Amino acid sequence: MSLGTLYAGEATRVLAAKGVVKALDLDVKFGEKTDEAFQKNFPLGKVPAFIGPKGYKLNEAIAVLYYLVSLKDENHPLLGKTFQDRAQVLKWISFASSEFMVEATTAFKPFVGKAPYNKKAVDEALEKMEKCVSALEARLEHYTYLVGERLTIADVFVASMFYRPFTILYGDEWRSKHPYLTRWWKTIAATDFLNWFFKDVKLIEKPMEAPKPAKKEKAPKAEKAPKAEAAPKAAAEKPAEEPAQEKKPKHPLEALGKPTIPLDEWKRKYSNEDTRAVALPYFWNEFFNPDEWSLWKVAYKYNDELTLTFMSNNLVGGFFNRLSASTKYMFGSAVVYGENNNNGIIGAFLVRGQDAVPAFEVAPDWESYEITKLDPSKPEDREFVDNMWAWDKPVNGKEIVDGKVFK
Repeated sequence: MSLGTLYAGEATRVLAAKGVVKALDLDVKFGEKTDEAFQKNFPLGKVPAFIGPKGYKLNEAIAVLYYLVSLKDENHPLLGKTFQDRAQVLKWISFASSEFMVEATTAFKPFVGKAPYNKKAVDEALEKMEKCVSALEARLEHYTYLVGERLTIADVFVASMFYRPFTILYGDEWRSKHPYLTRWWKTIAATDFLNWFFKDVKLIEKPMEAPKPAKKEKAPKAEKAPKAEAAPKAAAEKPAEEPAQEKKPKHPLEALGKPTIPLDEWKRKYSNEDTRAVALPYFWNEFFNPDEWSLWKVAYKYNDELTLTFMSNNLVGGFFNRLSASTKYMFGSAVVYGENNNNGIIGAFLVRGQDAVPAFEVAPDWESYEITKLDPSKPEDREFVDNMWAWDKPVNGKEIVDGKVFK
C-alpha cells in the first residue's frame, strides 16, 4: 500500500521534499495542485503538502521534509545522529527558510516579472543575503557538511534554496569569492537528492541586469517658431538660465490632498497616550473619517512556513522597512501570535483613500500578504482594529508574543 501522496509543484521550497522521495525510493505518489483531494484538504493552496493513510494530512515545508525521511527510518542519519545534531539540522533549515529565502525572494522576484523593480529594496535584500552567506561560508570553511561529518537534510534543504540566486543573482565572480559555499553546493547538488533537478540547470556567468522601465512614447516635436530679430548686444550676452531640475515623481496618494486632521496627530496620540483608554476613543470619535481613510486587515499568506517567533517578527520588520515610501499615507500594526514553529502574522492598517494598492505596492513583497478591506460600521471589524493596535488580547486563541508598529 502506498505511503501517501505528496503535492509539491515547482516552487523552490519543495525541491528537498521531492528529492527525499526520489533518493530514498519511498512509495509515495506525486499529486497535482489541481487534484480535488488537495483543494479539499489544503484550502490555502500551499505546497509541499502530504496526505497519508487514514486521512493523515500535513503541510509546511520543514514538517513535510522531516516526516518523509521518518517514513524510511525514524532514526535516519539524515535527521542527525544525536539529539544535538537534530537541533542543529533544524537550526540550519529554519535559518534558510526564514532568513535567507525571505530576502532572496525579495531580490529575485523583480528579475522574473513577479514584482516591480525597486533598486533600494533589492540592494537591501542582497546585503542581508550576504550576511546569511557569511554564516554558511564560516561553517563550510572547516567542515564538509552543515552538521557533523555526513550529509543531512539540512544540506539538502539549504542547497535547494540557492536555485534562484545561482541562476539570477550570483555569477562567476560571486562564486569565486565564496569558494567554500560553492564547493559544498556543488557537492550536494550532485547527490541523488538534488541531481535530478540541478543536472540541467545552468549557472549564470554574470548577474541578470536590472529590469528597465518601459520607455515612454516621445511627444511629437513642436514646429519651430520663426526666428526673432537679433536682440541687442546687452541682451545677447545675458547668461542662459539653468534648466529646471527634474522633479521626483509624486506618490499616487498625494493627489488626494490633505486630510481634515493630519495623520501625524493620530500617530502622536497613539505613541504618547494609553491605547485603550485614550488613543482608540480619539481615533474613532475624532480622527477617523471614512470618506478620507479606509481600514484593512493584513494577514501573512504563508504562516505554515514560519518557524521561530523572533524570525517572524524580523519578517514583519523587513516588510515595514520596504513600506517606508508610504509612511505619510498610512499607519498600522502587525503582531506575531503563537509560539515557535506554530505562529502567525496578522495586523490592521489605516490607509489614505479607499484603495490599498497604491500604499502597499511600494513594498516588493506586499503580495505575500492577504489584504482585506474592513467595514468600520461593523462592531467585529472595529474590535479587530482595536485588538491589533492594543496588543492585549489573544489572536485565534493564541497569545501575542511580538509585533511592530508602522508609523
